[in-house]
Amino acid sequence: MKWANVRLFASNFWHNATTPKTFYLLYSIFILLTAFAAVSGIQNHITQNDIRQDHQIKARQSWEANPDKHPHRMAHFGTFAFRVNPSLGIFDYGLESFTGSTVFLEAHRQNSVNFSEATFSTGTLRFGELSLALLLQLVLPLILFFIGFSSIAADKQNGTLKIVLSQGGNWKEILFGKSIGLFGISTLFFIPAILVVIITLLVLENQMTNNLQWFRVSLIGLGYLAFLFVISTFTIVVSASSSSPKDALLRLLGIWLLLVVLLPKSAQAMGNYWFPTPTKLAFQSAIEKEEIQKGDSHNPNDPHYNKLRDSVLAVHNVSKVTDLPFNYSGFVMREGEKITSTLYKKHHANLVNTYTNQNNITRFSSFINPFTAIKQLSMTIAGTDFSSYIDFQNQADDYRYQLSQTMNELQMEYISPKKESGSEGKTHVVDHEHWEEFSDFHHKPIEFGASFKEAIPAIISILLWTIIAFALLLFTSKRAKAI
Repeated sequence: MKWANVRLFASNFWHNATTPKTFYLLYSIFILLTAFAAVSGIQNHITQNDIRQDHQIKARQSWEANPDKHPHRMAHFGTFAFRVNPSLGIFDYGLESFTGSTVFLEAHRQNSVNFSEATFSTGTLRFGELSLALLLQLVLPLILFFIGFSSIAADKQNGTLKIVLSQGGNWKEILFGKSIGLFGISTLFFIPAILVVIITLLVLENQMTNNLQWFRVSLIGLGYLAFLFVISTFTIVVSASSSSPKDALLRLLGIWLLLVVLLPKSAQAMGNYWFPTPTKLAFQSAIEKEEIQKGDSHNPNDPHYNKLRDSVLAVHNVSKVTDLPFNYSGFVMREGEKITSTLYKKHHANLVNTYTNQNNITRFSSFINPFTAIKQLSMTIAGTDFSSYIDFQNQADDYRYQLSQTMNELQMEYISPKKESGSEGKTHVVDHEHWEEFSDFHHKPIEFGASFKEAIPAIISILLWTIIAFALLLFTSKRAKAI
């Protein structure tokens, strides 16, 4: 194979594809869509983060504005945790519109994350939002199909291919040359999209500290380039294997429908069927049932806490809880929080494991579907996937637990153990300055290392598809016919 001939076929394909006026019309439409997706993505990112930051500040002000109060009442007063939209959310929305952004944090209860865009929108959201990632994943492959479907099939039909082969060209040079030519054209569409991301991140540089954003951008860029090379190669191989341009176009459209619509939906359906999830009511009931068995800290006659009380009295060598050197109710609340948090974490881990098993069906289907591979890689590295959502949940619940236990510690230390009854909120209170001492919640985007670990199957599948693309070119060069 002579690389001079490969370059010749590549430049010839480039010239033939970019000469018609229809190409520039198509390119202009794509650039307009890119501009619209970029502007809407940037506006959404800035607006969402401004709203969430503003409400986080208001939640903090509301917390600190509380007067002197009983610590346990403050634990139930609670606060809110707001999720930060990651910087690369401007490029790939991922699951951001479906997973929610806000959770109310209070003692003894682990509330769900609420206020997702999907809950406020119509059913059209299920068809996806126009993002830069969506254009590169779904629209650009279609454009490449329309540009390259006749690249070899048309030459077969009009007899040009026979002449090329008889004049010293060979199939390997033709296939590699045209694949490189189509891949080069794909970069014309890809570069504006990635430039928008880079420029935007430079403007939002203050949000990029300690999160290795440039590694994320580089990995996403390399992933999309590999994906576009695979699509370009497949397009040329299908054209070479078809008897006519019409046959090639129908095959490519069929492949697009299979890989973009049918396989992903089938993978989701299989995941839901093989790994069913409990209803919200069943999930909460299971936790409450086990909590009753372990011990209810709000029940003064609970057997578990009766034994705990007797052991504490024995250790301190006193006969009544009012003789203890600390507030016993705060001690009970602290132990109760430990139990309920442990139970919730166990059940929540089981639930997340079920969702992970469901998602793994889709994740590992990337080995038979390059469209799934690039989608998984893109939203995982962008920090808008399921793992980033779970990371936020864990951060919020850790903060909730620290808040509850801090209030319980304040109750144990500052509320008189002599109190037996009465209005706790009026006669037994803690100075409001303690509310300010407890730090506010600040969501940290998922670490690059965690995102990279989640993206490993997608990265491996992209690499395998790239190898398969080269293998298909070599295989087709030996089996292709000029007729």
